[in-house]
Amino acid sequence: MKAADARAMTLDQLDDEVLKLKKEQFNLRFQRATGQLENTSRVRTIRRDIARMKTIAAQKRVGAPEPAPKAGAASPPAKKTKATKPKAAAKPKSRAKTKSKE
Repeated sequence: MKAADARAMTLDQLDDEVLKLKKEQFNLRFQRATGQLENTSRVRTIRRDIARMKTIAAQKRVGAPEPAPKAGAASPPAKKTKATKPKAAAKPKSRAKTKSKE
């Protein structure tokens, strides 16, 4: 579930959704233990959805302002990069061995 969808829910709806997701997580754990789990990525998705719902519910309880929707979501802003100096070509090292006469 998207965060925008969760933000549109009330606290009671969020709590119900978390409860539903926890039950699904429980069932997925049993399926994994018995070797019947086919879609293993679903465990990760459910875990993240639970965390997302809990975070949004906590923000609503505290009364934190909702983040403004991004106007240019399709095109991210250009990042500034440092101008780098071109690297000098590597000079071959001369390894002339000189034998000293003693």
